[in-house]
Amino acid sequence: MISMFSDLLEMANEQPDPQRLLFLFASAEATKKSAKRDDKKGTISPVMVVDKLPEEVPSFGALSKEADSINKHWDFVFIASLSGDNKTPPSSDDAEPYLNRMTEDVSTGQNIRRYVVFDRQENPIELLAS
Repeated sequence: MISMFSDLLEMANEQPDPQRLLFLFASAEATKKSAKRDDKKGTISPVMVVDKLPEEVPSFGALSKEADSINKHWDFVFIASLSGDNKTPPSSDDAEPYLNRMTEDVSTGQNIRRYVVFDRQENPIELLAS
């Protein structure tokens, strides 16, 4: 599990083909308190998506600030990477179907384990579908 956002940026930059990072910001709503303190249940709803080249994201703080300037109602960011080809990074048009898939995955709670997830404080989060 990636423990820091900077690790994710470093890994993206080390790939043999250029990467495009895909971000889905989501809000969470608790539905039931659990007996376990660290085990919370609720729903997650997509709020907004964006794609960026790794060099367009200097830090988690910069990404959060930009997201907040658009919509402050997010609790988590789901992240995936799309690989380019022949030393050419994927375009935003290339990323669109993957962003749509991320939105569907988060909306339905399916396949969410394939994404790296951080909360607003840059803590890595492990989410499980119920």
